[in-house]
This record gives sequence, structure tokens and C-alpha cells, in this order.
Amino acid sequence: MKIHEDSKLLFIGDSITDWSRARPIGEALFDSLGTGYVGLVNAFLNVTHAAHRIRVVNMGVSANTVRDLEARWATDVEALKPDWLSIMIGVNDVWRQFDARLQTENHVLIGEYEATLERLILRTLPRLKGLVLMAPYFVEFNRTDPMRKMIDDYGAVVKKLADKHDAVFVDTQAAFDEVMAEIHPMGIATDRVHPTLTGHMIIARAFLTAVDYPV
Repeated sequence: MKIHEDSKLLFIGDSITDWSRARPIGEALFDSLGTGYVGLVNAFLNVTHAAHRIRVVNMGVSANTVRDLEARWATDVEALKPDWLSIMIGVNDVWRQFDARLQTENHVLIGEYEATLERLILRTLPRLKGLVLMAPYFVEFNRTDPMRKMIDDYGAVVKKLADKHDAVFVDTQAAFDEVMAEIHPMGIATDRVHPTLTGHMIIARAFLTAVDYPV
């Protein structure tokens, strides 16, 4: 597995990562990591790699865009000094362009999205052992749907940055697409964004596969 022993693994993102994690820092007892994919990843690591002592931290915040990540980066990433960092952001950057189309001040267009995400990568990468970049996703099998198409474009930016900066890339959208061949989107995420437990398992499995966990 790519994640080293005795590593602190920090996840940051929006509501999909947050998923009712503890405040101010999602770590330690009970459901402090939330009950979504971060908690599932931690559970798998504890069951099969307990001796590796991988310390998982969840710093997701609901409704965040990449702008919000940049605003809290110093306290929620740099101050916590992770060894490995996983970033999944972008669905709200896209979604606000559809559900709040007239509030253009809240729209994070793709150029700003790429520039901001790369700034965060560059200011953090020298102090990391490893970086994971997870593509945003939309649980919709019609690839001509306007929001699905835009999500794919933003995901392509994440892939480009992962390749450029030698990060681990998680093709979250492809993981959902595979399952949607058998299960309707309503069985995975009723609003096509916020996952059921099945949806969170899809994300967790995609993450673990990308870091060479034997799933």
C-alpha cells in the first residue's frame, strides 16, 4: 500500500467528506470521522493494517468550494501537518452554477478552480509524503446532462493536476459509472450528489484501490 506506516492521513473537502464529522477536528472516538467514506476508509485500515498505525483525520466542511478550502487551508491543513493529504472538491463549484445560477458571485468557474487548486497543491506538496486528488462526481449516467458534462470537465482538471504533480488520482466518477451499470442513480444518491451508504462505499473503495490497498 502506498500510504506509509505511522502516517497522518488527512481528508479535506465538502459535505461528502464532512458527513457529520466531529468539530473542530474530526478524529478519534465514536463517529468523529463521520459516517461516510472517510470513516469507511479508516475502518478498513484498522481491520487489516492496524499495525501500520495510520492516523486518519477528517476536515471536510459542508457546502465548501475550492475558495473555501483556500480560506481555511492554514488552520485545517497546514497547522495539522499531515503526511498524506486527500482532497476532493468541486461539486459545489459546479452545482452553484445550476441551483443558484443568478448568484454569479458564488460561481467558481473552471479557470479559477484550476488555479486555486494548484496553488493549494504547490504550497503543501513539499511537506507531504503523498497527495491524493479525488475527482468530483455527479451520479447521473447521461453524460450529455449539463451538470454531468461540467463535472466531467472539472474532473479532467483534477486528473491533469494529479499527473502534473505526481499525485495519486482517484477517478471517483468512473467508480460511480461502473456501479450505475447495474444500480439506478436513485439507489446511490437521491439528489445525485449526497451518497447513500452504498455511494460512500463506492468512494471508499475507489480511494483504497488508488492507494494500492488490496480490496
